[in-house]
Amino acid sequence: MKIALMDSGIGLLAAAAAVRRLRPDADLVLSSDPASMPWGPRTPEDVTARALAVARAAADHRPDALIVACNTASVHALATLRAELEPALPVIGTVPAIKPAAAAGGPVAIWATPLTTGSPYQRGLIRDFAGSAAVTEVPCPGLADAVEYADEVGIEKALAAAAALTPPDVQAVVLGCTHYELVAERIRRVVQQPGRPPVVLHGSAGAVAAQALRRIGAEPAPSAEPAAGLAVLLGGHPSELPEAALAYREGRGLAAVSTAR
Repeated sequence: MKIALMDSGIGLLAAAAAVRRLRPDADLVLSSDPASMPWGPRTPEDVTARALAVARAAADHRPDALIVACNTASVHALATLRAELEPALPVIGTVPAIKPAAAAGGPVAIWATPLTTGSPYQRGLIRDFAGSAAVTEVPCPGLADAVEYADEVGIEKALAAAAALTPPDVQAVVLGCTHYELVAERIRRVVQQPGRPPVVLHGSAGAVAAQALRRIGAEPAPSAEPAAGLAVLLGGHPSELPEAALAYREGRGLAAVSTAR
């Protein structure tokens, strides 16, 4: 089994780690183009063109499924990717986990990039899936970039700024950018208020990993023998995991399995 994942940068690490938890025996292809990130400020046409290039590089490795581990690419390019690659290659997009976050009925915050925040796309998801839950959209300027480069000072500043915009009574936070899942516990710490119930974080990595297995008719097998296969493509060229990826548990875990084998 071979699962490919694509993103502008290292935001795909969380979904890759989720795939490995469900199927340690799956070979992985990680295709990104960090030189062109961030994709968020680009036009939809530009995002689509860049996403196609990254997806085609991954498809050349003949995976069984392709996970679009990027919210921006899923919004703007998913239909085009599916039109070109399916049905030969199932393509799984990423959608913010608004519905499960709102299921408890309590106040919800959606942390997302500034352009996604307030966008017709996100407002549509809130309208369709938030029900009666109070939802606050929180822009997080600079957070994805800081995570991409493991910029500790930038991460701290961006987290503090977003936390200041988050209502103190929120019960759940939706991580509306795949990069944010790499600093999920730090997000939890900055939004958690003393004396209040633990804030629940809702990412998309686990859901898209499970959906990828469903699309290819595979069952989770978390006790399977770990695989060694890890292909890294940067701008379409074979490479190693970026050094910044090793700043995160997910990246270190992927690297450790490959090294051990």
